[in-house]
Amino acid sequence: MSRNMKQRKNILGLDSNIFFVGITSFLTDTTTKMIYAIMPLFLMTLGATKTEISLIEGIAESTASTLKALSGWWSDKIGKNKPFMIVGYAFTAVLSPLFAFVTSPIQVLAIRFTERIGKGIRTAPRDSLVVASSTEETKGKSFGFHKAMDNSGAVVGPLLAFGILFLFPGNYTRVFLVSSVPGLLGLVFIIYFVKEARGDKDKLLGKVSFKDFSSKYYFFLLIIFIFTLGNSTDALLLLKAADVGISNTFVPIMYLIFNSVSVIFAVPAGILSDRIGRERLIIFGYLLYSLIYFGFGKTGSPEIVILLFTLYGLYSAATDGVQKALVSDLIDKNKRGTGLGIYNCLVGITLLPASVIAGVLYDNINNRAPFYYGAIMALVAAVLMMIFYRKVK
Repeated sequence: MSRNMKQRKNILGLDSNIFFVGITSFLTDTTTKMIYAIMPLFLMTLGATKTEISLIEGIAESTASTLKALSGWWSDKIGKNKPFMIVGYAFTAVLSPLFAFVTSPIQVLAIRFTERIGKGIRTAPRDSLVVASSTEETKGKSFGFHKAMDNSGAVVGPLLAFGILFLFPGNYTRVFLVSSVPGLLGLVFIIYFVKEARGDKDKLLGKVSFKDFSSKYYFFLLIIFIFTLGNSTDALLLLKAADVGISNTFVPIMYLIFNSVSVIFAVPAGILSDRIGRERLIIFGYLLYSLIYFGFGKTGSPEIVILLFTLYGLYSAATDGVQKALVSDLIDKNKRGTGLGIYNCLVGITLLPASVIAGVLYDNINNRAPFYYGAIMALVAAVLMMIFYRKVK
């Protein structure tokens, strides 16, 4: 444990950095998920097709994702994470309310793309700080807490969006304007309460080559690529909910259900991964995802869709934070930002072809095809993850 960790206080059994980064993620996700929960419906009012909606999300997430690798490498190079986090969270806080003034899908894409640049700048340095603020025995718990706070914001955000639309039906502009408030508060927490967490003996990063990372790391990235290729934007899940008869006003509640379940199980899943191994939990998550997506493809029942969103939250808890903890297990301490940046970059870039494929299937075949495709890709990834687990052990 570094001297910096000893100097920081514990809050609720967590390093103060972990706690306050979690608070920032909660507030920022409240902002982004207020917007995300209504964006597919808003784009439909602007005349966008399912393919265009998928393309906007895919481009926004993918093209900005190259910055995740760059910012991770840069943070390792200079030995600092906080400056990248401040800049990244500021992008979201400042740009989010601008959606209130758009009149076309291309304007949505421009703002969405620019705002996601902020996420690209902050993600890898933030994950690196989470690892540096944890012990080897608590990394899963730390990422679980961070995921729980992320998803708590993703509960509150859609709930606020639902409340505003319930009181002011169809008034998406009001949702966008209100969304700026929690994002600005999150930025304040990063600036004043989060400290740098580099260990006293951590060496700054020199030149980086492919040989600096293990074959297990690259094998895991291959698995992530295959899984993500079938893991298209969640906007299509919300559109499926509308297709089966759930009213537009209540569609944000589907996102709330999903994230509520993820909040409940994220920390227990992280703790469980510290005890039984992260690979087992990820295998479970991929198999569950395959089952869920098959269900989305098969059903036309609103009640079944609600159940599937509930199970989707369990999948998220079992994989999202646990995957990052596993990546950190596979790389050296002074390359955490770089390794996590490459991982986050790969996930973001792969979202573009995944979303385009799913959108085209949705528009040109039917509303079942993209989910069957996702189920097959998750099943392949689960089998490869079983091979990875045997190889590691």
